[in-house]
Amino acid sequence: MKIFVAGLPYDLDDAELEEIFEKFGKVDSAKVAMDKMTGKSRGFGFVEMPIEEEAKDAIENLNDISLGKKPLVVKAAEERQPGTGSSNFNRRPGGFQQDRGPRRF
Repeated sequence: MKIFVAGLPYDLDDAELEEIFEKFGKVDSAKVAMDKMTGKSRGFGFVEMPIEEEAKDAIENLNDISLGKKPLVVKAAEERQPGTGSSNFNRRPGGFQQDRGPRRF
């Protein structure tokens, strides 16, 4: 089961995130989301646990606890729908259009 975790302290790394969830069972992976430009944590991550009951136990026990200044939000990750990325390409009819002023022919 894939788990979404938000409200992480910005100095928390993958190994520490995995350690938190290992108390509830086997962890296949734990990944803190990093900003591509700055290389710093974005304050959320994902954990994969193979045994659903252990994952649900982790969600129930870790949701709304505080690791830092903010309470954690821990829930089952929602599957990403195709085409829901952050690109601005298709936000305007006809695709991306850069405003260059009047056209000259």
